[in-house]
This record gives sequence, structure tokens and C-alpha cells, in this order.
Amino acid sequence: MAGISSSSGFATNYIYACTRMRVRRSRLIPREDYIRMLNMSLPEITRFIGAEGGYGSEIDEHGTSFSGINLVEVALGWNLAKEYQKILELVPGELKYFTASYLRRWDIQNVVTVLRGKMQEMSPGRIKEVLVPAGRLDRVALDRLIAEESPERVVEALRGEQFYPVLERELPRAIETGSFAHLENELYKGYYARLIADAKAGVKGGGVFLKYIELEIDTRNIQNLFRLRAGNVHEDVRELMIPGGSFSVEELQRLSGLEDKDEFIDALKKQVRSVPLLNTLEAIRGKTALHAIEVALTRVQLDQMVRISKRYPFSVLPVIVYLEEKKYEVANLRALARGKEAGLPGERLQGYLVM
Repeated sequence: MAGISSSSGFATNYIYACTRMRVRRSRLIPREDYIRMLNMSLPEITRFIGAEGGYGSEIDEHGTSFSGINLVEVALGWNLAKEYQKILELVPGELKYFTASYLRRWDIQNVVTVLRGKMQEMSPGRIKEVLVPAGRLDRVALDRLIAEESPERVVEALRGEQFYPVLERELPRAIETGSFAHLENELYKGYYARLIADAKAGVKGGGVFLKYIELEIDTRNIQNLFRLRAGNVHEDVRELMIPGGSFSVEELQRLSGLEDKDEFIDALKKQVRSVPLLNTLEAIRGKTALHAIEVALTRVQLDQMVRISKRYPFSVLPVIVYLEEKKYEVANLRALARGKEAGLPGERLQGYLVM
């Protein structure tokens, strides 16, 4: 079996861990419950996810300090962080190594969130509400960052972290332009480069982990191409692309130069071997809303991950499938809560959900 250590004890641990992932996946909120929540008010959604969605302890814990959308935001973030930490404790051996590598993405998201909050002069409490301490930087470390007075001080406090050189190099440009988009992109390029290095480091199961990385890089790059098209950006986009997927950066640059949408999709399809992705690209041809395109690409990525994980049932992939699906459950609930707070109709909100 792919990814299993030779010792029977390790094999048993792998089977147990991967079986637990399947059990956890079965407890995620199903599509029909999202449809029901589209017709609920924000208080009704809060009660529903507390009673039936598995978020009750976090809602009870923070219910005396927060209410409304703020309560939902805090409860979702802490639930996700605690669940990820439980998974990290549960998985053995090589699975823990690759899971910890995957979870480093949250350090990037949290640091960029803190930097944006400082730039926008948000209150420390508001910044803390949307952080997910699921990576190397725990709650205490993030609290220290939030307490810093400026973006420059936040970056200096991260000296010694792997991504500090990128932060130091890119922060002046971010402050000058008022945008952290380029800095964030550079951080993620470094993140994926480290994931690839971890996958190729000789640790058993690395080849399977690499399949996931390549799939995610491809999805992210294709989504970026659609975003750039939506923004009418057709110049050199090579530095915005993430190396390491099945498309070379030069191929992505060539694709970005195709202005006609049908020609662009046809050229993409010629480069793709996955039948589900081919079908999704064809379905996208008729879509105009960027969020609908991004949701469709995310959905097919998750479906492909599930298919690959079934081929390697006792590898890191069942773990990552669950972590990704749990991440999108929280993203869906956040979108629902924010949409209800903003008074958006249910049929419009549905288009933002990954179901």
C-alpha cells in the first residue's frame, strides 16, 4: 500500500489515521444543509451550526464576549484551528511531516492578515477575530504580532522565520503601493517551493504528496489567469505564476496573452489531461462572474483530490482531502454569515459556496 511504513505497527497507525479522516469527512456539513441555511437568518444559522454543525463549544465559549457576525467569525476560526491541531496530533510518522508542511500556509494567511490590519489601522481585537492559528505560529505568537505598533515592527518580529527574507524584501513595495497582493504572491511561491522540496526530500510517501502539490499549483495558476483576464491584465505575468505545476511559467505567460475567451479556453484544454477539468473548463465557457469560475475550479480540484486519495487510501492524501474540505466548510459558513449580515438574497449567496 502506497505510503505505508514497512513495520506492521506503523501500517496499523496509518490505517487508523486515514480511517479517522473518512469518519471526519462524513460529519462535514452536507449540501442539503447549506441549501437550508440559505433561507435562514444570521441568528438561525448561528444556532444551527452550534446545534448540528459541530461548532457549539466555540459558540458557547465566545458567546459572552461576541455576538452576531463577530461571534460566527471567532467561533469558525477557533474551531478550524483546534481541528487542525487535533489532526496534527493524530497522524503518525511521515503523515505528520507532510501535514505540518501543508499547514504552514496558515502562517502566510495570518501574517498577511495582521499586516493588512495594521495598514488599515484595525483594532487588535478585530484582527484577532479572523486569524486561524493552525500553522507554526500559535496563538501566543500571533498575539505578539498583533501587539506590534506597525507593519515594519510586525515583520521585524518574524526575523528567523523561513519567510522573513521575502517579508523584508517586499514590505516597502507593499506599503508604497498600499497593496499586499504581490507580497502575498511571493510568500505563496516560497511556500509551494518548500512543499515541493519536502515532497522530494526522500521521505516515504513524498511522490503521492507531490501529486497533490502539482494539482493545487495548477488550479491556483488557472484561477490567477482568469483573475488577470477579469482585470484586463495582459502584460508579463510570469512573476505572478507559481512554478512547479504541469504548466511551465512560459506556457502560462503565452496563455495570458490570448485575449479572446474561447481561444483562451481552447488553448487551456489542449494542455489539460484530466477529463473532469476539461469538462469544467468547457462549462466555464458560458460563465461571466469571476466568483462562479473560481468556485467551479475549486470544486473540480477537490473532486480530483478525492479520486487520487482513493488510489492511495493510506497516504497523506486522505488527510489533506479532509483538511481542504474542512477549510471550505468554514469558508462557506463565513460567506453565508457575511452575506446574511449584508442582506444578500439566498440565490445570490449560493453562487459563492463550494458544495
